[in-house]
Amino acid sequence: MSKPNLRAPLQEDLPATPEARQSSARSAEERLADVEMARVLRTTPFRMALDASGAGITHWKHEPLHDVVGPMSHHVIMAYNGSIQRMERRSGRSVAIGTFRPGVVIIIPEGSSSRWDIPKPVDVVQLYLPDTTLKRVAEEAESVTATDLLERTAHPDPITSRLLLSAADALEGAGALDALFRHQLTDLLATRLLVAHTGSTTTFQPTTGGLSPKVLLRAIERLRSDSDDDVSLAALASDAGLSRFHFCRAFKESTGLSPHAWLRQHRLEQAMTMLRDTDASVISVAVALGYSSQTAFAAAFKRLTGDTPSDWRRRTR
Repeated sequence: MSKPNLRAPLQEDLPATPEARQSSARSAEERLADVEMARVLRTTPFRMALDASGAGITHWKHEPLHDVVGPMSHHVIMAYNGSIQRMERRSGRSVAIGTFRPGVVIIIPEGSSSRWDIPKPVDVVQLYLPDTTLKRVAEEAESVTATDLLERTAHPDPITSRLLLSAADALEGAGALDALFRHQLTDLLATRLLVAHTGSTTTFQPTTGGLSPKVLLRAIERLRSDSDDDVSLAALASDAGLSRFHFCRAFKESTGLSPHAWLRQHRLEQAMTMLRDTDASVISVAVALGYSSQTAFAAAFKRLTGDTPSDWRRRTR
């Protein structure tokens, strides 16, 4: 079976070699998650978006699996997207038998190892989550629970499954909008994991109040900028003097939108101006605004306006 070409990773996404990235793993016994998955699955990801530490999201389509997945330096969370099938997972003398189906999740805690027997091909989206990220989200949210993730095998959790599967279409985008979406989604998934998969009740303290006018204006100016300014969630939060968790909450309190949703709407408003006031082609507008393809741009535009870019242009000019 032929596989589609992966996007060429950005220089800041991946260092030159897997060996260089593997050096950031905690111990010689633990591999970076994507390195171990590539070894076990004997293929390359269908799509992926990773940072230099190996943290990120990948979409795999692989053949049946009968092998041991070794210890990894990330928590690995999977959302299944294939046909229903039975599978087994063995850890020492413990055997878990589950049914893979849409709406279930699989969690491999950092450092754990198990044998997997999956008889049919698999379509799965995986989150590689550093324990430092999980602990940071817990601290920012003022969580009072432990952060030790439970091992899960085909565990029903449609919320986590839908969130993770929603990332699949954003993996090939290298622009600021796609990166911001992935950053926010990772923090949201970490929050969900703390709530549902740590074995204890998690209490999040409510955050009230928005950003001050000065801080909000500075954040919006950064989001609007056409320069090379960093518009990552970390940069926006740092500039505001807040944690990522509290910045997102305060920004939404002030604007009614998350930072990602605000930037998406701003880009589409720019698109409307360009379509109405210039003769630029639809593909030129998509490229100028950082969309990964004309198809992605057209889909986002139609969700906002109800029209395709071409139909909207004809109707408004």
